[in-house]
Amino acid sequence: MFGVVGDIVAIVILSLVANKFVKERQTWRSELPGQNGYVQELDAQLDRLKNAAGDRQRTQMQKREALEVVEKAIELKRAAQEKIRIEEESAKAEAPQQADERRVQAEESLRRAECLLKEAEERTRAAEEGRERAEVYARRADEERLLADRARLKAEDKARRAEDARAKAEMEQRLAEEAKAAAEERCRRAEEDGQRSEAERAIANEEAQRARAERDESEAAKSAAVKAADEARMALEEAQRTLSSVMIPTHAEYKATRARLQCQEDFFHFAVAGASGSGKSSLINALRGLRNGSRNPLVAKTSVTDTTNEITRYADPDQANPFVWYEVPDAGILDTPDWLLFNERGLYIFDCIIVLIDNRFTETDIAILRNCARCQIPSYIVRSKSLRHILNILNDMPCDEDSDEDHDEEARMDQAIKQYVAETRHSVAQNLEKAGLAQQRVYVVDKESLVQVVKGQEPSLLLSDLELVDNLRSDARRQQSKFAPEGISAPAAQTTMATDSSTVSETVMSNEELQEDHDAHCL
Repeated sequence: MFGVVGDIVAIVILSLVANKFVKERQTWRSELPGQNGYVQELDAQLDRLKNAAGDRQRTQMQKREALEVVEKAIELKRAAQEKIRIEEESAKAEAPQQADERRVQAEESLRRAECLLKEAEERTRAAEEGRERAEVYARRADEERLLADRARLKAEDKARRAEDARAKAEMEQRLAEEAKAAAEERCRRAEEDGQRSEAERAIANEEAQRARAERDESEAAKSAAVKAADEARMALEEAQRTLSSVMIPTHAEYKATRARLQCQEDFFHFAVAGASGSGKSSLINALRGLRNGSRNPLVAKTSVTDTTNEITRYADPDQANPFVWYEVPDAGILDTPDWLLFNERGLYIFDCIIVLIDNRFTETDIAILRNCARCQIPSYIVRSKSLRHILNILNDMPCDEDSDEDHDEEARMDQAIKQYVAETRHSVAQNLEKAGLAQQRVYVVDKESLVQVVKGQEPSLLLSDLELVDNLRSDARRQQSKFAPEGISAPAAQTTMATDSSTVSETVMSNEELQEDHDAHCL
């Protein structure tokens, strides 16, 4: 009985395996249309599995029939034996002849039962052989299933490689098409470049012809220019000879100009020149220790524009200072040669010329500086109205409302001063370089600070004021010492230039703190 159950289980397993192969074959047929060899092989394996399952099923049916026959034979044999036993028992009571007949019949029945039993055993043996064959077929089916799995994996790998190859081929085809398009574009551009080159070559030929014509013309013009240059050089040499005789004033002109401008012996004559509104009068007042609103009759009147074209003379209110100050009015637009302007104004008689600038550097300023260099007259460049400019810069600077107000305001003021000084220095340097003049220092001053320095006081804002006053007085002492008359020694000449001990000289020599502050802010 247990063998029959095992056979039934084996048949069910074979059926499931066969169904799986049917489904896999359908899947492989749909996924691998080009793998016909593998599909045919799988079909053959499926047929073999079906045949093995059929043989196994027929063998099982034969075995089941044989078992039924065996069971029937056993039943018949048992019945025959029971019948013989009953008949033997009943035969004891019957006649011997009837007992023999019944015994013969019973033996015949027993013989038939034994024959049926043998036949059932034969069938059972045949069924067992069929089961063994079915197991062999099942093992072969398992092996073939494994081979089919390997074949499926191999087919899938080939299909995957084929898909990769197809994708690669498509990519190469796309790249080839792009390369072809790029090559066609390059060919088209090359053709356009060729056409453009032809046009450019034609234009170049025309330009070459034009250049040759222009070269011929330029050579002719060059020859004419050389001839004109020779003539101009000769004229220039003649003009220079004439200019030398005109530019340098005669001794009579020099004496007449000094007399006209009321120059005095043993006095040092300062001239302050600059554009209208630059603050020439304010600077002259400050250098003499006077404020613009003072009631002193020596105060120079200030005005936005120059009210006269004549040079104005101002004496120094301190009689200990042998200085005379002159205000040179603005010449306006420079429509005459600078040397002629310099000579007509008589600027060559001054011992020192201060060029005062405000926001701009004019052509007149350049002319004066150039002629100062020619005549070897000391010159100073001064920037006026500095406090106003510094405050304008300060108002435009950002501030931090959360910081210490006093410290921040001091730092911002210091930064504004540095910015103003740097901008002034850069502007003057550019103008001097553009005019072809040697670089020189620029002094930034403010009239109120200058007045305090001249009076020996300590100003709240010190720029170049102290140094300007010191250098002007030092230049005056050197010049006076250089040209001192015989019999007067240099110390005596310097004594005539000394100021009162309570004025600027004392401040310059003793106020070290003021000098340090000046060094921090002056140019």
